[in-house]
Amino acid sequence: MPQPLVSIVTPCFNAARFLEETIESVLGQDYPALEYVVMDGGSEDGTRKILERYEGRLRWRSEQDRGQADAVNRGFGLTGGEIFAFLNADDTYQPGAVTRAVEGFARNPEAAVVYGDAWHVDEDGRRLSRYPVEPFDAARLARRCIVCQPAAFIRRDAFAECGGLDARLQFALDYDLWIRLAQKHSLVKIDAVLAHSRLHAGAKTVGQTAAAMHETIAVLKRHYGYAPYNWVYGYVHHRRSGQPLAGANGTARPGISAASAGLALAVGVSYNWRHPIRYCRDVVATAREGIAWPSRP
Repeated sequence: MPQPLVSIVTPCFNAARFLEETIESVLGQDYPALEYVVMDGGSEDGTRKILERYEGRLRWRSEQDRGQADAVNRGFGLTGGEIFAFLNADDTYQPGAVTRAVEGFARNPEAAVVYGDAWHVDEDGRRLSRYPVEPFDAARLARRCIVCQPAAFIRRDAFAECGGLDARLQFALDYDLWIRLAQKHSLVKIDAVLAHSRLHAGAKTVGQTAAAMHETIAVLKRHYGYAPYNWVYGYVHHRRSGQPLAGANGTARPGISAASAGLALAVGVSYNWRHPIRYCRDVVATAREGIAWPSRP
């Protein structure tokens, strides 16, 4: 029985520091029916020289784009795999990840997305903590991003049907994609560690936390008409204190601040004035379960 073709796209820009490790994690997979495309946004840091060394083992383009989402969408258009994934240039796959994902689709033919567990690693690739992945639940997705993007694989027809990534987004593009896919399709978590998600000072969601959380809140408002208190608190606390919510060291988390909690309560009212009862319940529920610091949007 023929194996489905899996297409993987890596968007990159000035990513020479980590790119080769990412490439090797893809080309080292044990799955035979695999095509790999790297979309470079016109890097000037030696990225092209790295890609030239892999000529014949992958396809690549170097041209200006409108950011990560646009690069992924362009790369998708160059591929033909029944299963599609995108892996950022600072993340890596675990050995056997693609095989396990394909097996996950075989066991769950109705799924549009199969995703697994992942680890946060530091800039040297040392494991820091488990990524907070959860079994799929639509209600939980409305509160936090429970899918780890580098550990997720997507059916091609579902990705195309929903229009791919929203190229207007720079940070919450994966969270937005899961929400849109979940409106019509099922997402399934499998019990396997598939990827490493790297935390380092140059990562967008580490270096630009406020902008990332602001965009995430806007995405949630657009889809659900509501901004969960968990996200409002994280945004307000970071803006107020300057403390990172997902530091490059991975495991450290700032303590809960009463001042930030009170200010977030007021800011959340302005976001959610149409839903006062829901918001009150949300605040109480968040207080009971504790703030879950978002690793990345």
